[in-house]
Amino acid sequence: MIKRFFILSSLFMVLGVSAQKSHTVVQGDNPYNIAKKYGITVDELLKLNPKHKDGKLAIGDVLTIKTDKTTTPVVTKAVVAEKVNHTAGTSVGKIILQPKQTIYGITKQYRISETDLRKLNPELDSHMKIGDEITLPLASIKKYGGDQQAVVATKPVETPVEKTVTATPAATEGEAYVIQAKDNYYRITKQFGISQQDLFALNPGLEEKGLKPGDTIKIKKSNTNTATVTEPAANPKEKMDSGNEKSSTPSNVVVGDDYVTYTVQQGDTVFSIVNKFGVSIDELIALNPDLSHGLKTGMVLKIKKLDAAYVKKNGEVLSVVLMLPFGYSTNETQYRGMALDFLTGAKLAIERNARGGQKLDVKIVDSGNEASFKNSLTQINPDNTDLIIGPFFKSNVIDVLDFTKNQKIPVVAPFANTPELYNYSNLIIVETNNQTYADKIVEEVKAVYSDQKIYVVADAKKENANYIKSGLEKAIKNPNVVIVNSPADIQLDQNMMTGQSAPVIAILANDDMGDAFANKITVLSKEVQGVKAFSMFYAPIFEKKVDELSQASLVYLMDRKINTDGNFEKEILAAYKSKYCKTPPKYAIVGFDVVNDMLTRENKKGEIFKQMNKVQTQLATKFEFVKSKANGAYVNTGYRVIRLVP
Repeated sequence: MIKRFFILSSLFMVLGVSAQKSHTVVQGDNPYNIAKKYGITVDELLKLNPKHKDGKLAIGDVLTIKTDKTTTPVVTKAVVAEKVNHTAGTSVGKIILQPKQTIYGITKQYRISETDLRKLNPELDSHMKIGDEITLPLASIKKYGGDQQAVVATKPVETPVEKTVTATPAATEGEAYVIQAKDNYYRITKQFGISQQDLFALNPGLEEKGLKPGDTIKIKKSNTNTATVTEPAANPKEKMDSGNEKSSTPSNVVVGDDYVTYTVQQGDTVFSIVNKFGVSIDELIALNPDLSHGLKTGMVLKIKKLDAAYVKKNGEVLSVVLMLPFGYSTNETQYRGMALDFLTGAKLAIERNARGGQKLDVKIVDSGNEASFKNSLTQINPDNTDLIIGPFFKSNVIDVLDFTKNQKIPVVAPFANTPELYNYSNLIIVETNNQTYADKIVEEVKAVYSDQKIYVVADAKKENANYIKSGLEKAIKNPNVVIVNSPADIQLDQNMMTGQSAPVIAILANDDMGDAFANKITVLSKEVQGVKAFSMFYAPIFEKKVDELSQASLVYLMDRKINTDGNFEKEILAAYKSKYCKTPPKYAIVGFDVVNDMLTRENKKGEIFKQMNKVQTQLATKFEFVKSKANGAYVNTGYRVIRLVP
């Protein structure tokens, strides 16, 4: 092995030049190296140029530069480390991806085929963001790179050698597997039927190191391709996952006592991270000095220091306020039935926890209606309250948050869930939003997609349908997605070669058309095999037509689903019937689940926020909270996945 090192130095050094008012973007420029060149921070540069606050620059753009002092451009040096791989016969270097560069553009500029480009960059599709490094033949960089050579800085890189692999039986537990150039976590877990968590457990350190072609890893082969049944279901063809798949792997966002931390994922960039968490680049670098050496998969970054947590005031007694819209004060009864049902479930949860030894002081406040709500706030003493559950409506929730902002009292919103609420650090949002369901549907469709035509049944607003379509277009290569207004518009596709009917994928993004959707899917499944069906929402007919819908492998999402065979569920249902002489209605179930979940997270010190990382399933609702952003609200992302299997 022969190593040769070339030093490519900028050929100019300007000393004592006068301050510049502008900078014209040239090939190779990005916000970081421009800011560094002129001795300012990236945040300062972007504030001076608000049109480019997203960090995207195009060649020829004119940027305003800080002018309060004489600037000495920094002498830039880039070291290209060349390593000759005698097996592949290729010397390689790296370029820094610039704005508007694409895979096609790189292949044309550097005279390289896309096949060879992908051999050098196995994870190319996830590394096409501004500032990412792309490996190329060194000769091509020197010959065709132009100005881009000046920003090349690489470490010795081995060129992957394509191997011919003889097909072998699927690996069994403990059997070795050699990572191939095109492998990624998704491909391997699907190929061998294991979860990513199991893969990391079998291969300690793999998550931090990543997949490298030629390395050997251990594989565990599962015995079946059907979903694991974690909770009994009434029908043997109905499989209920305990919740969304992401609950099986540790979250990459962790809320500690002092900081929110984030584990860098493959494909992340500094810009994507600061946009995700709403912090500035300078703040991020100040908390993570190692970022100056580059962003690496597996790095654990401090994102932002948390606000001071809520401090309990009343010894061991937990003071709880329930704000329910009875409307007695204004003689409005629109939400009275809903509030009364919620209260029956809440009382059952309160009594259950009190019998378990929890010391509770519970006050029920009539929140009236929208017009009279603020009067109800006078019944709350913020200096003597540890937890507020309710009110039901978004505007009222904001009023309570403003009323208690100095005390940082935990506030639980049972039904309101909008981005407008995500900025409040002491807010706990119970309702899972539709985008979370839609993201899961996209993930499920991606797993079974094989060039079928995809129909999405929309509601009048088409928000869910458009969101799903956009997600599929990002997740799947060239999908044919058609949004329709009714299940009647779903039609079988035609095979261009044979003229025969071909199966399609049907998605229900409308919560009012469950019956029509089920009936249409039943008809299509009888005409041709292979139809796949998915629904964001539950409809009672799905349980009545299990046999028919299982032929389309229907997958639907839901909460408020009671597992009547579970011991805990049997206990609660029996207690409710004994107390109220009936089975619990919908809002009684919600009342029990919300109150019981919150009270079981509390301790004697009232440190509910330290318990928010626990995943809990109550009578019918799964609670899996994540921080919406650093110092943001806790939002429930829990749901259950129901799979009908043939």
